[in-house]
Amino acid sequence: MPVMQGAGTINQALRRLPTGPGYLVGLVPAAYWITLAFQNRLGADPVRTLEHELGIIALQFLVAALAVTPLRELTGVSFLRFRRMFGLLAFAYAILHFTTWLVLDRQLDWPRILADLVKRPYIILGMTALLMLIPLAATSFDRAVRWLGGARWRRLHRLAYPATALAAVHFIWLVKTWPLEPLLYAAVVALLLAWRARGAVFSRRRRIRGQRAA
Repeated sequence: MPVMQGAGTINQALRRLPTGPGYLVGLVPAAYWITLAFQNRLGADPVRTLEHELGIIALQFLVAALAVTPLRELTGVSFLRFRRMFGLLAFAYAILHFTTWLVLDRQLDWPRILADLVKRPYIILGMTALLMLIPLAATSFDRAVRWLGGARWRRLHRLAYPATALAAVHFIWLVKTWPLEPLLYAAVVALLLAWRARGAVFSRRRRIRGQRAA
């Protein structure tokens, strides 16, 4: 009971928070890292550091969006009204990450870019994750839900799961060794996807029981 009361208090506070300013707050890290890059304060390879940090933040927002449902089911605390914001910020950072690599790192050198795609398959994984996020970002507004219909919209937005998984694998493969940070992200993503799969199985069983009872 005390846990649920605490969750209710937190949820009441969250409902008072407007989502609009959250987008601006979410973009503060981008402004910070881009400013450091232009001031040449990111070490010996500022472009690579900027690229890395933007990619990490994109993955963090993907994880945050994926964690909304498990957090609500486990604690009663609901960030559901912020999940769209998390997803759109993840997409924004993924675009910034990709653009940094394409324009600043590879300087639109297309032969070099194509060679990278052959030599470094993890780039293809990252691009695939980004492509999956595009239709999600394009339909992350209420009119799209009405236009597609609730069921079709939900099926489309399940692309968030493989996109997050690919982003985590992209991170591990990118570093080429086994440091703790990418492994932790991969473990968190795996747990969240397992929780989602568990919920899907239970929902399907309930539907089957309901159909049999009918």
